[in-house]
Amino acid sequence: MKKQSKAIVFSADALVYEDIQYLLTKPRFKELYERGSAVKTMKTIYPTVTYPAHTSMSTGVYPEKHKITNNFLFVPGQIKNLPWEWFADSIKSPDMFTAMKKAGLTTASVFWPVTGNHKYIDYLIDEYWPQSKTDSIHDALIRSGTTEELYKVAVAPFLKNVTVRKHPETDELIIKACCAIIENYKPDFLALHTGDVDAYRHKTGAFSPVVTKGVDDTEKDLYELMEATKRAGVYEETNFFLISDHGQMDIVRSIKLNAIFAENGLIKVEKDEVVDWDVWCHSTGMSAQIRLKDPNNKKIYDKTYALLTHLCDDGVYGISKVYTTAEIKELEHLDGPFSFVVETDGYTSFADDFTRPLVKQLDLSDYRFGKATHGYLPDKGPQPVFFAFGPDIKSGVILERRSTVDEAPTYAKILGAEMPWADGSPINEIIK
Repeated sequence: MKKQSKAIVFSADALVYEDIQYLLTKPRFKELYERGSAVKTMKTIYPTVTYPAHTSMSTGVYPEKHKITNNFLFVPGQIKNLPWEWFADSIKSPDMFTAMKKAGLTTASVFWPVTGNHKYIDYLIDEYWPQSKTDSIHDALIRSGTTEELYKVAVAPFLKNVTVRKHPETDELIIKACCAIIENYKPDFLALHTGDVDAYRHKTGAFSPVVTKGVDDTEKDLYELMEATKRAGVYEETNFFLISDHGQMDIVRSIKLNAIFAENGLIKVEKDEVVDWDVWCHSTGMSAQIRLKDPNNKKIYDKTYALLTHLCDDGVYGISKVYTTAEIKELEHLDGPFSFVVETDGYTSFADDFTRPLVKQLDLSDYRFGKATHGYLPDKGPQPVFFAFGPDIKSGVILERRSTVDEAPTYAKILGAEMPWADGSPINEIIK
């Protein structure tokens, strides 16, 4: 009798096709690559940022359905320490963890975005971190769904010298936690998300020696996961997937659209604080979602649209295109509580700041303002990847392009689960 197939989905944030080409210069990875199948580039969703992208990767649907449209929650007036979309109850669609549990499989997730307190994940370590100086890693993870037993087995032993969100220490913790889960619990389905490559690209630019070191570490992490399955005695039935969510492009500046809105009477500022607003720029890096306090206020809508169009036509404010909600829904399946979306000129990101100077200096305060970033339309820039190998994967199939919404239906089909709600479809060409 054939054993139940298993799957490990390893999402390496911001890994791109060029990184795979580099790894193929290494004999060991080349041999592994030839054993499996791949899609050269994957079309991700818009905006090309981590939390919306991973939600589409896990649900198989576009943001217009799952409703995760930004990494950050919407808090007009707050510039620093914005809360993220950490918790699974924000997702308005079932996902791959739901499908696996309903098929009777055991599930695990380590730092996969938007999984906090997910009821269908048996072994859960959410991408969530202490929220204050007095908060601890233990309390934060327990609050987001990690059990005391799992914390003791898969987190506590590996915390020495670890500051969450500092790299490479955080990724080392993630891989060790995954290996502990594999060896102690042997889940049927495990999804994990690392951030080294993404963090290094933000810090040093889209391509640099430091980024190459992060790619090398990603390869090492993959081998560590493989070795853990061997120690657990489940390697022969485990399918491995190395995937990513988006690429990055270099930028030279960040523009404060909210400062322009304030100067045009659309945001009221007193003593460097927002006291009222009609319009707010909710940044997604190299794009931004423009919200109206009252979307039905035609006067404000028309004034905002005219202003944005002027800024775009002027050619110096970082905007290459202004989309209405209806236009971007038709083009990229993006829909949400915003009235407009503005797209970058290719070298500008957008900030939430509302005071002059208009140009914000690049820094590492969050992902939007480093030397490279993302958020732009999904066909731009270096593209994300998909590579698979294992007992249920054909050898030598190389496809040119698919969509990230096809990923979760592929895992589901291999493991005998169903995702009838998905916009995507299984990548049947790679499945035995």
